[in-house]
Amino acid sequence: MSSQSTTSTIAAAADRLASAAATGVPCAPVRDLIGRDDLEAAYAVQRRLAELREAAGATVVGRKIGLTSEAVQQQLGVDQPDLGLLFDDMQYGDGEVIPVARLLQPRVEAEVAFVLGADLVDGPLDAAQVRGAIEYAVAALEICDSRIAAWDISFGDTVADNASAGLYVLGTQRRTLDEVEPAEVVMEMAVDGHQVSTGVGTACLGDPVAAVGWLARTARDLGQPLRAGQVVLSGALGPMKPVAAGNAVTATLSGLGAVTARFQ
Repeated sequence: MSSQSTTSTIAAAADRLASAAATGVPCAPVRDLIGRDDLEAAYAVQRRLAELREAAGATVVGRKIGLTSEAVQQQLGVDQPDLGLLFDDMQYGDGEVIPVARLLQPRVEAEVAFVLGADLVDGPLDAAQVRGAIEYAVAALEICDSRIAAWDISFGDTVADNASAGLYVLGTQRRTLDEVEPAEVVMEMAVDGHQVSTGVGTACLGDPVAAVGWLARTARDLGQPLRAGQVVLSGALGPMKPVAAGNAVTATLSGLGAVTARFQ
């Protein structure tokens, strides 16, 4: 952590983001407090916000991986993904209506999600171990959200803001890795029936399973390893798109079926 990031600046950054979430009014970026790319400080803010949510009764049920696209990494001037926490109150069912009042500036992206059947704590956490720990894959929509006004984010801002996590929806077709190869998945996403985003599995760090490997190692390094039963949103397969009340978003992923979110 850089010398400019102290306990008080981390607390101030967390308070700013928590206030935006509570009031529904986006805030100024927090990079004035913690810097643009101080990873340790940014994750310290994320941890503090997570502690506040857990104190209010929420439970961590998984992780999301962000910034898996090379284009987005270049845009933010970074060379690595980031991670955020998924809480039990963030999941909606396939086709369920999502109240936009829960969100500030929602943008939706389609991805492959995984549910783990084994802990990823000990061992090399290499490709073979990660594949063996995945119980199944499903199609997913991640509804990203930023507490920071106009999505004016640096790497530090998005990490601090729980990797710009909002809500998520999982599809119902569960497939093992013997049944589907995530790197070969082809994705199409439509808003109100109009195609707005396309992509392929290789867009996610070359292979969504490789993204889970990165996550497993990083989560362990941060002292919060992945556990059996947790959900992993592995990263976007194509561009994210803004949504508003009245929109219906459907993503179709080859081998994994379709998943829909409706907003009101």
